[in-house]
Amino acid sequence: MEISALSHTDTEDKSRETLLEFPDNRLLIDLCGEFDRNLALVERKLGVQILRRGNRLAVVGEDGADELAERVLRGLYQGLDTGHAIGTGEIDGAIRLALSAAGSGARADGQMDMFGDKSVEIVTRKKSVIPRTEAQRAYVRNLFEHELAFSIGPAGTGKTYLAVAAGVSMFIRGRVDRIVLSRPAVEAGERLGFLPGDMKEKVDPYMQPLYDALQDCLPSRQIAKFIEEKKIEIAPLAFMRGRTLHNCFVVLDEAQNATEMQMKMFLTRLGEGSRMVVTGDLSQVDLPRGQTSGLADAERRLLGIEGISFDRFSSRDVVRHPLVARIVDAYEGETAAT
Repeated sequence: MEISALSHTDTEDKSRETLLEFPDNRLLIDLCGEFDRNLALVERKLGVQILRRGNRLAVVGEDGADELAERVLRGLYQGLDTGHAIGTGEIDGAIRLALSAAGSGARADGQMDMFGDKSVEIVTRKKSVIPRTEAQRAYVRNLFEHELAFSIGPAGTGKTYLAVAAGVSMFIRGRVDRIVLSRPAVEAGERLGFLPGDMKEKVDPYMQPLYDALQDCLPSRQIAKFIEEKKIEIAPLAFMRGRTLHNCFVVLDEAQNATEMQMKMFLTRLGEGSRMVVTGDLSQVDLPRGQTSGLADAERRLLGIEGISFDRFSSRDVVRHPLVARIVDAYEGETAAT
């Protein structure tokens, strides 16, 4: 649907008013959100004022800010028009992409293709997952284009979530027969032996983030069924020894806590028709002092090898609560200063 726009500049305070007309009032209501909370978020993030006038939105802001807001609103409306729901996460992602495009010199009135680029949309049984930053977009492309993909960066950047979603997408499309999700069961101050229960009950808490990601992509009954049929396997890294994984989508999470020998063992499990993803955060190594992280060692050895991709994330790619990005920056700044 065509969105028309008219602009007027106030030469005294250098602010501009851009009037956007949206053809579908029902979609405009969803765009604005309950009590206009979506518009309020865009206003707060970009420093503009957005006024509703019938089926039009008037965007008032300094030259540049108003264009960014226009790009964001156009993109979100386009998403609604193609059947995507929008919430805080989608708005935040649209703003990040608009700022990134502006920084690269792209035209502010160009199409903001957060929802339009199907090559980076991950379709699962429960939802469609859309990358929210340029780094996430590049990562998703690598997940589908490379047989071995590494992603390194701080917590909250979507490394594991996107990998699991991509695995589920390939599984339900029949591109792989199984999903294998693994983590090193390394204690971060606790001792496994002192936890109650049998081995599965001791290990499951370490695997919970993988279960959480699966539950966002598949109905709970299907997860239980696939686990029972061993089409989905969630196991500690130590359980991978001696296996060859054919026609699988394999994810190693928290790989910074794998030793050099464990990493070599894991990577050599790759069989015919399989894809492997390794994720980790080198700022959160829980290995004993003096022991080299297998993830750092693998990056040193494998960077630049054809068929293997490396994606690095920073605090700018954190898609959790905004405070998480500030916390990451605070810790990284202190580490750099020491």
